[in-house]
Amino acid sequence: MQTIDLQETGLRDLNQTLHAQSETTNQTAWEILNPKGAHAIACGLDAPIEVTVKGSTGYYCGGMNKQATINIHGSAGPGVAENMMSGTVIIEGDASQYAGATGNGGLLVIKGNASSRCGIAMKGIDIVVHGNIGHMSAFMAQSGNLVVCGDAGDALGDSLYEARLFVRGSVKSLGADCIQKEMRPEHLALLADLLERAGCDAKPEEFTRYGSARKLYHFNIDNAY
Repeated sequence: MQTIDLQETGLRDLNQTLHAQSETTNQTAWEILNPKGAHAIACGLDAPIEVTVKGSTGYYCGGMNKQATINIHGSAGPGVAENMMSGTVIIEGDASQYAGATGNGGLLVIKGNASSRCGIAMKGIDIVVHGNIGHMSAFMAQSGNLVVCGDAGDALGDSLYEARLFVRGSVKSLGADCIQKEMRPEHLALLADLLERAGCDAKPEEFTRYGSARKLYHFNIDNAY
């Protein structure tokens, strides 16, 4: 285990050290102490390493992640795992707004609640939230899966493309072009796998699926003014 204390080492030096790791590194386990809400911790990683942050983080922790597993033993500020490509980010606490925004791949697990715009413009990432999510989540989401074990706020899935949304609790309101859809066997199997990988014991049958009505795909003259 390699340990870096941010009270003694600067954030730039920390990230440069993590960026220097490659697929052949034997320093695969890293621990970061005293993050104290610092921004951009462990951004842009591209190696199969595991990074454990002992505390809460600021903006964009784990952004642009590839391959790495990042564990946050606290809560995360806005934009955690933003534009993630692969790997895993696990947050033991809550996540602020636009968690997983524009994510292309990988798995984001939030064991607490997520604020507004969770999964906005997601492009293939899988997001599992053990708690609730705020308003405008999955806005313009293109692909991937958003799983919510609690409740969802207003305008869920507004202007949604082909992402799949699974909500166990209530939805305050659906956004434009987002509708409830049939839960088929393939969706139950997909959901069971995601819940298992995210360490959640909820049952797939307890969820409702939402998706795009596909009415915004093409120009409609009746909508012109």
